[in-house]
Amino acid sequence: MGPLAGVTILDLTSVLMGPFATQILGDMGADVIKVEMPGGDILRRNLPARNPDMPGQFLNLNRNKRSIVLDLKQAAPLEAFLRLVEGADVVIHNLRPRAVASLGISAEVLHARNPQLIYCAARGFGEAGPYGDKAAYDDLIQAGSGLCTLLERVSGTPAYVPTAMCDKIAGQAIVYAVTAALFARERSGKGESIEVPMFEVNVAFNLAEHLAGFAFEPAMAPFGYGRLLSRFRKPYRTADGHIALLPYTDRNWERFFAFIGRPELAADPRFVNVGARIENIDTLYALVEEAAAGRTTAEWVAFCDEASIPAMPVQSPEALWSDPHLVATGFFETAEHPSEGRYKSVRFPIGFAEHRPQMRRHAPRLSEHTREVLREAGFAEAEIDALVSPGPAPEALAASTIKEKPGHE
Repeated sequence: MGPLAGVTILDLTSVLMGPFATQILGDMGADVIKVEMPGGDILRRNLPARNPDMPGQFLNLNRNKRSIVLDLKQAAPLEAFLRLVEGADVVIHNLRPRAVASLGISAEVLHARNPQLIYCAARGFGEAGPYGDKAAYDDLIQAGSGLCTLLERVSGTPAYVPTAMCDKIAGQAIVYAVTAALFARERSGKGESIEVPMFEVNVAFNLAEHLAGFAFEPAMAPFGYGRLLSRFRKPYRTADGHIALLPYTDRNWERFFAFIGRPELAADPRFVNVGARIENIDTLYALVEEAAAGRTTAEWVAFCDEASIPAMPVQSPEALWSDPHLVATGFFETAEHPSEGRYKSVRFPIGFAEHRPQMRRHAPRLSEHTREVLREAGFAEAEIDALVSPGPAPEALAASTIKEKPGHE
């Protein structure tokens, strides 16, 4: 039931970055126990929702997880959590250092209870730096990591990408860090303490191609990869829509130039090889933009597919549900949640031949599995009764749990 079957993860994360990571880990078979404070993950308050605490965003993001509620600010629930740690493989949280210290759930404390534990602290910034305890949501990291300025160099105005990209990039970093640590533990038998700082992860992500000639000391060229920073790099208008059109190799460009009736351009010194094309990228892409308007999107796709030139029509997110490739691969399903009814389910995108990830559990209602998980951990019924309580209403959280929320998504 997935390559991580048998791995138990205590998930103290909330909102997006951490839950996205634990969704992936859960899809790959891990038993993810979502440990929530009274009132639950603040994402539960998003709208629209059919029922309180179960918005649409929550349904896919928190599938393959079990929810328990423990108020870690109280002694008995904290001790219960530490007992759960003794039987866990991984603990992941996205709390800032001060909150970790105040709750008493540092790596040292948890490793004292379970030396083989993989402890992952997902933070906005590395703890050792001056930003270590700073709040950091996705917008701030887009700004601080250079992403907004990259967009400014193309459009003239700093802008955010309209997706929580930095959260999700950091969430994937959590996944590869935790799986690597689990693999290392199989060899060494030793636990690990991991820090995944969203700021640093996204700086490294943004610099990968843009260092270019700036990487040398002294710099051989200004910062940035010219092809990506061209204002003409965009979806091109066709006769009836828009298309992403990307001739890339020398052979691609030869066939493209021939198709538009300009075969001589293949020998033009400005376009004869990749280095020359990047030096003249604005001129080249302006030429593509002009040519694109002369044919329909379907004509371009047909030619490009035949010529092995990368091309894709521009689609709205809503149109993805009828995309022929996604339909053929069964990427979307309609699932039936026991309390929330029918909803759109997005399949795990990576294929494993021997250990196929699949949805085993729908997103949990708040505290749905508290008794179940505590029983499995050996708690007596009287202990469970003492620990289980309805908790405060969501509107009462402002003075309690929100103060200890991570300060980043």
